[in-house]
Amino acid sequence: MQKSMKIGIVAALVAMVAAPMVPAAASAAPGGPAAASHGQGHGNGHGHGHGRPGHSAPTKSGPTSIAYVEVNNDELRNVGRYTLENGANAFDVAIIFAANINRDADGDAVLYANENVQRTLDQAATQIRPLQAKGIKVTLSVLGNHQGTGLANFTSKADARDFAAQVSATVKQYGLDGVDLDDEYSDYGVDGTPQPNDQSIGWLVSALRADMPGKIISFYDIGPSSTSLQQEKPSIGKKLDYAWNPYYGTYTAPQIPGVPKSKLSAAAVDIQNTPVATAVSFAERTKADGYGVYMTYNLPDGDVSPYVSQFTKVLYGQSAVYR
Repeated sequence: MQKSMKIGIVAALVAMVAAPMVPAAASAAPGGPAAASHGQGHGNGHGHGHGRPGHSAPTKSGPTSIAYVEVNNDELRNVGRYTLENGANAFDVAIIFAANINRDADGDAVLYANENVQRTLDQAATQIRPLQAKGIKVTLSVLGNHQGTGLANFTSKADARDFAAQVSATVKQYGLDGVDLDDEYSDYGVDGTPQPNDQSIGWLVSALRADMPGKIISFYDIGPSSTSLQQEKPSIGKKLDYAWNPYYGTYTAPQIPGVPKSKLSAAAVDIQNTPVATAVSFAERTKADGYGVYMTYNLPDGDVSPYVSQFTKVLYGQSAVYR
């Protein structure tokens, strides 16, 4: 699916303006295992809940729940309509899918948002702040855009730091809680762009952590950056808050030194395509295996609480309610 693109994110604290070279779709069919990752699933593209005054806010005990929202099709704020029976949030982290890494005329990496991502950011008062007011963290996914530039081919620490500064400026500008890194659709080598190298993702993660202490940095475990992180020193992995399996309908945990089970999701659930029995099985295995995260993608507009309830009953002992 072709996406209408425009210059979206202005890195307000960075002395540059990002201008896209070639408008392109944000996603395409991925490589790797046959199970769907963020290409097929996307088309081509711990909260505390509410508390009454004078009373403690509702809580839950169990894995951190992740909800990717494809904002080309659906609204981010819908994440906040799902609670458990006691009023606690059903989802703990909402991820805006997705901004892109584009290449400018000088060959530098620039952060870019299509019109739907930009609209979500611009409408922070209605799309983002209500979630955060409930205790739900909101982060921005960033991935390649078929222009030969991505997470895996920064050729120097300085280049990685420059892109990290754009990301951190955007997080600050829009009041976000962090960033999600996704090494897909970069088309490394196109038009003579550099091939991936093993240092790039480590440089970027380190620069982001230096720029954003206390903010979330998560990793969608796919692409050349995945292979590089598996070979990195644990000191790099310790700078990540979460990492998860990228192949929907499968159950396998990332193997990143320094990232403990409490920060990993072996489960990868596409709410609109993964059978509910599979989602329940993954929830059961998540708890039995001691993983601290349960990742879902493709939360649609409208009420799908019957589906969501099936895994929240396993994870938290409560059904989900759509309010």
